[in-house]
Amino acid sequence: MHMKVRDVMTSEVASVNGSTPFRDVAEVLIAHEVSAVPVVDGEGHVIGVVSEADLLRKEEFREQFYREGYRPPLRARLREAVGHGASRTQERAHGVTAAELMSAPAVTTWPYTSVVSAARQMSRHGVKRLPVVDDEGVLVGIISRHDLLKVLARADADIAREIREDVIGNCLWADLSGVEVSVSEGVVTLTGALERRSQARVLTRMVERTNGVIGVVDRLEWKDDDAGPWEGA
Repeated sequence: MHMKVRDVMTSEVASVNGSTPFRDVAEVLIAHEVSAVPVVDGEGHVIGVVSEADLLRKEEFREQFYREGYRPPLRARLREAVGHGASRTQERAHGVTAAELMSAPAVTTWPYTSVVSAARQMSRHGVKRLPVVDDEGVLVGIISRHDLLKVLARADADIAREIREDVIGNCLWADLSGVEVSVSEGVVTLTGALERRSQARVLTRMVERTNGVIGVVDRLEWKDDDAGPWEGA
């Protein structure tokens, strides 16, 4: 029921190796219209990530591609202002290859990770995209914030289809044949009758966890109120 990284990631990934010259890294970023690319070794293992923020520490890149008026992102300016990683920042400013410019180790994820976990990783580490690696650490894709937004903006028909087929259609713990599902702007309305109140609660929670669901309107009815007093009203 939960969408995985493999379902939304981009499989064709622009990457560079550690010996790629500064100028070639810059050209890759510009040509592919991305703000960062993974750095891989000869076997395709991800060893770091080089971003435009890394390159912007070199004045020639800033002037050639963004002109003198460009200002780095607020996060980068704040980090430099408080002195975090100052020595490493100065070291990168003199780098001439991807290996010397990159941030390492790279923050990566796996194809079988849920998109929710991937979103939390991005937020926690302050990055816009995550290289996706297999169990051997080999690059197999990349997932970006844009990819995650596509999950949140799923069509109502897709959400309704998933709930009917995967939640209701595959249910083995209750008879849900009398449940009706409608979706409008990501809000799911459940109507129908179940045997027990606890079944209605479980169903509602499962629907709430479906990707793209903004909220659930519970209009379910039940015959047996088997909820204990500790569960609240």
